[in-house]
Amino acid sequence: MATTHVKLEMRHITKEFPGVKALDDVTLTVRAGEIHAICGENGAGKSTLMKVLSGVYPHGTYAGDIVLDGEIVEFKDLKASERAGIVIIHQELALIPELSVTENIFLGNEVVSKGLIDWDLARAKTKELLARVGLEVNPNTAIKNLGVGQQQLIEIAKALSKDVKLLILDEPTSALNEDDSENLLELLKGLRAKGLTSIMISHKLNEISEIADAVTIIRDGQTVERLDVADAPVDEDRIIRGMVGRALESRYPDHTPHIGETFFEVRDWVVEDPTIPGRLLCKNSSFSVKRGEIVGFAGVMGAGRTELARSIFGRSFGVFRSGRLFLNGKEIHLPTVESAIAAGLAYVPEDRKTHGLNLLDTIRKTIVSADLPKIVRNGLLDEDEELRASEQYRQALRIKTPTVNEGVSKLSGGNQQKVVLAKWMFTEPELLILDEPTRGIDVGAKYEIYTLIQQLADAGKGVVVISSELPELLGMCDRIYTVCEGRITGEVLREDATQESLMRLMTTTTAAA
Repeated sequence: MATTHVKLEMRHITKEFPGVKALDDVTLTVRAGEIHAICGENGAGKSTLMKVLSGVYPHGTYAGDIVLDGEIVEFKDLKASERAGIVIIHQELALIPELSVTENIFLGNEVVSKGLIDWDLARAKTKELLARVGLEVNPNTAIKNLGVGQQQLIEIAKALSKDVKLLILDEPTSALNEDDSENLLELLKGLRAKGLTSIMISHKLNEISEIADAVTIIRDGQTVERLDVADAPVDEDRIIRGMVGRALESRYPDHTPHIGETFFEVRDWVVEDPTIPGRLLCKNSSFSVKRGEIVGFAGVMGAGRTELARSIFGRSFGVFRSGRLFLNGKEIHLPTVESAIAAGLAYVPEDRKTHGLNLLDTIRKTIVSADLPKIVRNGLLDEDEELRASEQYRQALRIKTPTVNEGVSKLSGGNQQKVVLAKWMFTEPELLILDEPTRGIDVGAKYEIYTLIQQLADAGKGVVVISSELPELLGMCDRIYTVCEGRITGEVLREDATQESLMRLMTTTTAAA
């Protein structure tokens, strides 16, 4: 690297919340011009540390010092850290869908001339910024009309507009497909070549191995170690050993499936886009699930996997046009989410914060919320039963929280995902549909969720797993369907599937015979 100058030091950072010490004497050293990765299990304290650095948790609410370019700094809020050149891009993108690219990039940082916003100059600057991140879109385009990968690049363009010196990215590729992820990593490498310092939080260890110059591992709120790539190669197994405190022999639990008869079928399912008449999201889709079977769905972003799942689950997305559902050999009609739940279906959505959780609720209320009649006694909610049930799932899923009375908004992303999973397991479904169940979750928590999925299958349930990670589908599923442009294009048994064969089927618009 061009320089070994220390850009940032965080010395002995301690941060406490009621009932829990989130950070305990954490130390972080980042050299100028490097991409520095921070790794750790969910709830380890990674995001909390970055919120301390960026002023989200202001000076005075934590112990320890932040040293930037050799000087101790004290940020009272996010604006103060941005003035110092520190910009954080959160896992959930902070863009306003209805506003244009230009309006989003300069929101709160408007280009002003003679007391008025100079839109012509703002659009010209937007074009320059978009060119820097390699994105060719019209500055007047509304954010809602862009893909997630493009939106992520716009967040980086927004950061560059603020004269960023230290860029923090929290799970920047968690919602991206492989191509968009690779584009983003190449952009970060290009910015590094121009001297920009970056801190990246990610659970995608293959990306960290590819891009990071150094790795700091945090476990249970404490710094475990710093690994310098220049000293020795840092592979995924080495990072895992630091994160979980032991070697993880296999990413996927050993499992011998006990597959029974077909109990759920979808035939010739057709769903139309709710906003574009005539555009079909599901094109005569047909598939089946057997008892004890884990069925995977593979497809690139936008292929129609989520649309298919949500439309089956009580027609909660799109405009239903035609198709039939069969449960245990009998045709069923599920026009509402309530009817789907009553029939024994459950759906864990890919976007946990928008569709899976009420962030104002507690953990205990969230876990029982999908099946309240189960804990109603004589017309009243049995609070003792609510506490017993939520505590049972907290322990079973190892949700990191001092009490189930905590708000779900206080949990890490991975623990929020476990709460959503607990909410739907509480309904005791016959068919559990999991949409990106391990997105943004560390390897240790993934293993726990994989084990739970297998236990559900072993209990005779059917499980559908939608995932953008092909190794996950190959490691967990007994049978895999591929989807492209709303059409099911293939069906492959686990023993016959490879990443290459799945990718071939995921990128063809011709349905398999």
